[in-house]
Amino acid sequence: MFLLKSIPKIDKFIKNKTFDGFSKELITKISKEVIDNLRKNILDEKVSFIDENILISQVIENYNQIISPSLQSVINATGIIVHTNLGRSLINKKSLEKAIQIATSYNNLEYDLIEGKRGERYAHIVKTLQNLTGCEDAIVVNNNASAVFLILNTFAKNKEVLVSRGELVEIGGSFRVPEVMSQSGAILKEIGTTNKTHLADYENSINENTSMLMKVHKSNYSIEGFTSEVDFKEIVKTAKQNNVIDYYDMGSGHMIDLPFNLSEKEPSILEIMKYNPSLLSFSGDKLLGSVQAGIIIGKKELISKIKKNQLLRMLRVDKITLCILEDNLNSYLKNELDEIPTLNMLFTSIETLENRANNLKEKIENICNCEVIHTQTLIGGGTTPNRKIPSVGVSISFKDFKPNKIEKLLRANNLITRIENEKVLLDFRTIQEIEIEQIANIIAKVFN
Repeated sequence: MFLLKSIPKIDKFIKNKTFDGFSKELITKISKEVIDNLRKNILDEKVSFIDENILISQVIENYNQIISPSLQSVINATGIIVHTNLGRSLINKKSLEKAIQIATSYNNLEYDLIEGKRGERYAHIVKTLQNLTGCEDAIVVNNNASAVFLILNTFAKNKEVLVSRGELVEIGGSFRVPEVMSQSGAILKEIGTTNKTHLADYENSINENTSMLMKVHKSNYSIEGFTSEVDFKEIVKTAKQNNVIDYYDMGSGHMIDLPFNLSEKEPSILEIMKYNPSLLSFSGDKLLGSVQAGIIIGKKELISKIKKNQLLRMLRVDKITLCILEDNLNSYLKNELDEIPTLNMLFTSIETLENRANNLKEKIENICNCEVIHTQTLIGGGTTPNRKIPSVGVSISFKDFKPNKIEKLLRANNLITRIENEKVLLDFRTIQEIEIEQIANIIAKVFN
């Protein structure tokens, strides 16, 4: 009972000089929680004395935890370039600087500077996409999942959409094509089989209620063996003959030929545009190498109808996204591909990776056991499924530490690695040259 009477009063406790300069409201909230917990521990006979300094320390510790930023920068040493968990594509610093200038000043987001009247936010990227892809018109929403939903809702509500069974995919976060179609109001009509779909499957399934022939990128898997699928060129042709819409959900989408023969089963946006399709959609933050966005290109008549969909206002992008995306697309137009970090990492030569790996090895070989090795990695982000690309890494071990322990220790210092062949591996496909010194310092901190 004595201890209970000794519990500090909140109104007096929060006036302690230690809390000067802190948010009074937050300090009060935390203090109530700390003191309530103290009271409970006393009643449970877990506390035999009260030290006010300890209580103050607890409050400050909780305060700092709350106000500390949750989103932090990390070093991606996994080798996966488009790592969804780590923020996907990196944004070029020059693009970000332009976005800062736009974001910290008034701008012409929806203002026509020539006409002196209200403009359209999508106009800022239309010109670039027209010149880059040859499309008639374009629109941008907050991600490709939104693009898929918006297209289906606009053109296929209460109407049938033909999709191959082998393309009814589920991507990260339980995004399932059949369920998205259902939510959009579209009626899914499966055609073909899981491993084989023929042109005749499309042709024989078209009826008076068919709105669209849809092709879906097999985002995170591939089918091998006794398989066949219909080329999108043939889907476009069949759709035109039957006066229905053809639509390709490209998922990732890329503009140029990829190294390591990756383009063999991954057609580029520019290649598909040669077929004069009705609609394409793709992501901004995957192989395009930009900010999160869902980009829709295609026929002007169709894009105009999408713009009239009331859902668009819920899915539209902001000025920062548009600014960064426009700058990224201009890099393609100007053939300044070195300005796109995702492509830089993808195209970096093995020789360069070896040099960087050896540089790190020299810095840490007196701290831990390490070895430069040749390895393979994936691009990630649902791009080029199951297609591995060559890379170079540094494997590390230390005394009798288990790989999981080492990985955890490095992760605690924002260095994200992977475990391969019972050793922690730092894959240089995703390690920037400017990060080598930082990595060496982290390893020295962890093992010294």
